[in-house]
Amino acid sequence: MSLKKFKLNEVFTNTMKLHPTCNFIIYDTKVIYNNVPHQSGARNDLVRNVSSSKGYISLYEYNIDRPEVDTDRIIGRTGSYGAYVTASNDAGNPVTVLPDNGRIYPWISKDSARSTFKTAFGFETGDKTEWSNEFEFGDVLVGTYPLQAAISREYITSSFDSTKDTFYNPHYVALRNKLDYYSVMSRHYKVNSVYGNKDTQTLNLISIPSIFYGTQIKPGTLSLKWYLSGSLQGELQDISQNGELIQVGPAGSTGSGSVAGVALYNDGILLLTGAWALNPATFNLDESGKTPSWLHFGAGANDSSTRDVTPDSSASFAINFKGTNETQVMTMFAHAKSGQVNYSTNPTFLKYGQDSTFYTSSAVYEENSELELKNIASSSYSDYSASFERQVYVSRIGVYDKNKNLIAVATLSNPVLKKEAENISFKLKLDI
Repeated sequence: MSLKKFKLNEVFTNTMKLHPTCNFIIYDTKVIYNNVPHQSGARNDLVRNVSSSKGYISLYEYNIDRPEVDTDRIIGRTGSYGAYVTASNDAGNPVTVLPDNGRIYPWISKDSARSTFKTAFGFETGDKTEWSNEFEFGDVLVGTYPLQAAISREYITSSFDSTKDTFYNPHYVALRNKLDYYSVMSRHYKVNSVYGNKDTQTLNLISIPSIFYGTQIKPGTLSLKWYLSGSLQGELQDISQNGELIQVGPAGSTGSGSVAGVALYNDGILLLTGAWALNPATFNLDESGKTPSWLHFGAGANDSSTRDVTPDSSASFAINFKGTNETQVMTMFAHAKSGQVNYSTNPTFLKYGQDSTFYTSSAVYEENSELELKNIASSSYSDYSASFERQVYVSRIGVYDKNKNLIAVATLSNPVLKKEAENISFKLKLDI
């Protein structure tokens, strides 16, 4: 087998940028993501084991249609994550173990390398006391699949307690510096400005996990629509592409042309502050007897505990945007030049019935150098064999590292005929 080294101009890497569309419909505490209906499996009511009625999606889509069953097995000697059960060891003493429920799960055993899950036992804060004291070496620490994500909403009546001079909403506090950072794009981001003080304002915080939008929400693609009984009451768009969510419709509606909030494109955060009434009627949204405003947009979208009552059944909401996914793509050109790539290790490349061994002994093994190749050149005439022509069919291309280890195999959908006098180039692409 002959190996050919890629030249500098035959391998290059570029970035492929995609903008997938993302749609959410929120109605009566249900969230519909990209119009995906409820999907039942053959062995499970939820084929992906995540709630589609809440707009959840499954990361990696593990445990597809896999039910939770009692296997009578335990995981390791002790458990760490999940539901514990009490069992007895060989000495009859009670021990705490984690039952195996028949689904795949991530796991790691405690050893001297001190490796564990990033978010386990205070590791995210640097406090490893529980991990060090509560678990013995050899104990198995496990997580759960599927990992799931969905949009969520938080209705914040106030973030600052003036009597104690302290903040008590951690989600908003985490955004304060980021909001001021974005203020170079628009003054509407600023925490304290002529448009109000967000520390004391009522806020509507909508969080979108990055699995839905990738690296950022594409500026200029955001659209938020508020409906009552199917009639559009208001629409926000970031038409200036600077994060300002401006009410653009319906034409002539109350607040038309005003900024009702801001979007943090890179963080998947929508912060709404528009308090004007979109309709004179009153509804029981976050609080009873409130007129519809942008502060109540998205009510029912996996709300936090601050939400008091079920959204009125006639209120529905839509969120539309495009995400940004950047994928690094390596492109390689493999050239099969004239006079090269003209031999195959496939046994059918040789004439049938020939002895491949010329001489063997206890010290020597010599192959027959006079083996004839099978002529597969086609003729235009019946019962007539064309003159011999060396040719092969290329079906796979192997890629090796500098140590000659096979690291990738490109398989052609249909083998390609390579004749002796032809030059053929194959374009290989690999997402990295």
